[in-house]
Amino acid sequence: MDNHKRTVVVTGFGPFGEHSINASWVAVQELKKLGLGNEVDLHVYEVPVEYQTVQTLVPSLWKQYHPQLVVHVGLSGMATTVTLEKCGHNHGYKGLDNCSFCPGSQCCVEGGPDCIDSVIDMDSVCKRVAASGLGVAVSVSKDAGRYLCDFTYYTSLYLSHGRSAFIHVPPLGKPYTGEDLGRALQAIVREMLDIQEQSEAKINCQHAH
Repeated sequence: MDNHKRTVVVTGFGPFGEHSINASWVAVQELKKLGLGNEVDLHVYEVPVEYQTVQTLVPSLWKQYHPQLVVHVGLSGMATTVTLEKCGHNHGYKGLDNCSFCPGSQCCVEGGPDCIDSVIDMDSVCKRVAASGLGVAVSVSKDAGRYLCDFTYYTSLYLSHGRSAFIHVPPLGKPYTGEDLGRALQAIVREMLDIQEQSEAKINCQHAH
């Protein structure tokens, strides 16, 4: 077992629309307070709700930290559970961002695949977290919404060959507090790291023979 720390980057989004406080960034700050244990180096970033910033910021995070995993957290006004997104989509970005901009091509990466799946098995993560008695409901989705959340996720999945995750949280108080959401993120990211480690160990075993 190697002793060097694993690096994890977790992002939340800044304010947009009627959401002057974005639950995703509140949840990420709560996660930062809790940490992921001594063996994980956790870095958190607030991402502005702007397509063009995402296109420069996401690659710079991968370049700067070479993380084991990047987890993006976003707010869904419609969500009532903490939702694990399985995939990001390349096309259909018509919604204007905080700068009243949307990509002319309405896509993330011209010529990229329509959809990219995370390498992390979100169904397994969901089952494990649900079984842990966390007191926060967790579900799985295949539609991250074709706005900045989906755009960021696809960008990250494309750059990392799938080594990214996206988690949607509901607005604060509907029904969970920021602390509840922070605890949920901690449990979820730990499970993701475990699952990632197990699948990498399997791959290494196969290579060793």
